[in-house]
Amino acid sequence: MTTPPEAPPLTALLRVYRSGLVFGEPAVAGLLAWRARRGKEDPGRLSERRGLPGRARPPGPLVWMHGASVGEILSLVGLVDGMIARGFSVLVTTGTRSAADLIGPRLPPGALHQYVPLDAPRWVARFLDHWRPDLALVAESEIWPSTIVGLHTRAIPLLLVNGRISERSFRGWSRTPRTARALLSRISVCLAQTEADAARFARLGAPRVSVAGNLKYDSEVPPVDAQEHAHLRDCIGDRPVWVAASTHPGEDAVVAGVHAALKRRWPSLLTIVVPRHPHRGGDVAARAAAEGLRSARRSQGERPHGEIALYVADTLGELGLFYRLATVVYLGGSLVERGGQNPIEPTRLGAAVLHGPHIFNFSQVYGALDAAGGARCVADGADLAVALDELLADPARIDAMARAGAAALAPFEGAVDRTLAVLDPFIAQMQLAELASAAP
Repeated sequence: MTTPPEAPPLTALLRVYRSGLVFGEPAVAGLLAWRARRGKEDPGRLSERRGLPGRARPPGPLVWMHGASVGEILSLVGLVDGMIARGFSVLVTTGTRSAADLIGPRLPPGALHQYVPLDAPRWVARFLDHWRPDLALVAESEIWPSTIVGLHTRAIPLLLVNGRISERSFRGWSRTPRTARALLSRISVCLAQTEADAARFARLGAPRVSVAGNLKYDSEVPPVDAQEHAHLRDCIGDRPVWVAASTHPGEDAVVAGVHAALKRRWPSLLTIVVPRHPHRGGDVAARAAAEGLRSARRSQGERPHGEIALYVADTLGELGLFYRLATVVYLGGSLVERGGQNPIEPTRLGAAVLHGPHIFNFSQVYGALDAAGGARCVADGADLAVALDELLADPARIDAMARAGAAALAPFEGAVDRTLAVLDPFIAQMQLAELASAAP
């Protein structure tokens, strides 16, 4: 079936939500303006968040793909390439500036970027009336009521791809089961990452659920500027290096403490800290200073010369560079309760991965890596220091972990092909519709 499914009527809760956003448009517009002043929205493209187009719609069939932030949108790149190869234009939308800055340069010819409108019904309608997508794909857990209703009303098939729903989110939706069913029943197909995700979506009322795997396993490794890599490599020389990537508040002091604990045994050690949000670079540097460590901030144009202990990589979109400079990577958001960060990229670039116990956002991949010996869980800062000390002293063990990690990822690959196979009926329908419209 390639047309949107029948669905129950909207619940009172959904009607109140949509009405509130109609009457509350001025307040939402004010929120956007406030976010723009704080740098969280692009002032030059703020109108796109209100559904006003920034570009003309390309002719012919159009596929709309949406990923809220960096991880989600990067997971869609393989599908973007697949749809363009099949002759369709692709509209890619994001909800954050960081995702927009990252994905823009990576889009191939035939794809264009816009910011997704906020979920106010009139803004969503304005967006859909201009772009008139023939098919919509949203990544992971983007369940926005007005957008789902708007697509369903226009008979535009909506697919949830790379779908995931945590146990916590499932419990939240389960408190309003009729509302969950009213929304999820309007989704044509739900392609989940895991069997557990699929079971949760099905219990909440998604009518057609299957498991396609995680698209992120098929993502290309992040790019690198070869000249900048060579420059930093020369600057670092033969110093031992490790990366603390995507760190969150609460972890900066831990990372600085680890370096301080190791500096007597490893006096030339360089710690590269990549905060999850670059604007926290000053906080990271302050934590280093509190441990008596000298730091340099990349956003200020500084370099990790020999006197620098912590190099604060407070820039965006350069993880591919820093992963290539070190063979041991600690993934942040895991010593604090943030659910961890994606270990696939550093593993594929040949790093031994360390992580804390809070990895519920990526439990499947960490489970596979830990079981294979490609990653290691540390309980706290002291445990992280011990693990790092052991690995720095044993390069052969780092190599073994890297090989084990790469082998552990291999069985999970192929999600892009499985997802494109599910899209085949929708692709055929778009092709038939285009032929019909071109007929005299």
